[in-house]
Amino acid sequence: MSMALPPLAALRAFEATARHLSVTLAARELNVTPGAVSLQVKELESVLGLALFLRRPRRLILTAAGEEYFATLRTAFRMMREATAQMVGSGRLEVLVLSCTPSFATQWLVPRLSGFEAQAPGVDVRISACNRQVDLARDGVDLAVRHGFGRYEGLLSERLLDDQLTPVCSPQLLGQDAGLTVAELAGLPLLHDEHRHDWPLWLAAAGAGQIDGGRGRVFVDSNGAIEAAKAGLGVALVRRSLVRRELAEGCLLAPLAQGVASDLAYYLVYPAAALERPNVALLRQWLLAEAGRAPPSDEPLA
Repeated sequence: MSMALPPLAALRAFEATARHLSVTLAARELNVTPGAVSLQVKELESVLGLALFLRRPRRLILTAAGEEYFATLRTAFRMMREATAQMVGSGRLEVLVLSCTPSFATQWLVPRLSGFEAQAPGVDVRISACNRQVDLARDGVDLAVRHGFGRYEGLLSERLLDDQLTPVCSPQLLGQDAGLTVAELAGLPLLHDEHRHDWPLWLAAAGAGQIDGGRGRVFVDSNGAIEAAKAGLGVALVRRSLVRRELAEGCLLAPLAQGVASDLAYYLVYPAAALERPNVALLRQWLLAEAGRAPPSDEPLA
């Protein structure tokens, strides 16, 4: 004899609340009041005889039972949404969410993305750009690009782009002389992103620790530092993988021979189950091919 299911409204309220870890955001998504969401979640806990959340001041925490139940319901609701979209009409785009930092999105991903869109017209890739490390399941993210050491619990990780900190500047900053020595950096403005410690580390590795690497303008992210370098305002220390296009076009120069290699890199991360969706697998394949990590497939993109 099969067990009766809890009310669908209660299941939806729990799934949305667990995904957002917020009753208010769940209520906004479901177009009901926060009080209604709270009652539905409590009703579900009563039916199950289990606590699904630990309720703390101004925040919710899933219990072990809640985490397990949420993982199953999240998959079930996703399958229902996908099945409904297919029934409504085959012309509807499949939405994929890719998370990355604003710098990576602007400097590397966005200039290339039209290539994937041309090959996969039935897929709508939406970029979630932020500097915080998102929870892929809770935030509805299919794939993420993270800058780090490649170790992320519960996720598969593939090295996408190697990292090398390289000083870059506008050709106008150097005038007729396109070369530069490390010692000459002492007389030039230094440009920083939010990682202000990078210049001192680079100078120390280059044997020029006596140069003050903390001086100069600081920008909220590397996009600002790169744009300032292009405008001739100074020398920016950036990840070479993010300025390959600017270096190829000549609007930026890398006037110093040495770069500082790093154990850090950009990694493509995702849960193993994500690749069960064909278009997620195709987006992964395209990203790796664009980064030179895998050959492009002969199989046409859906």
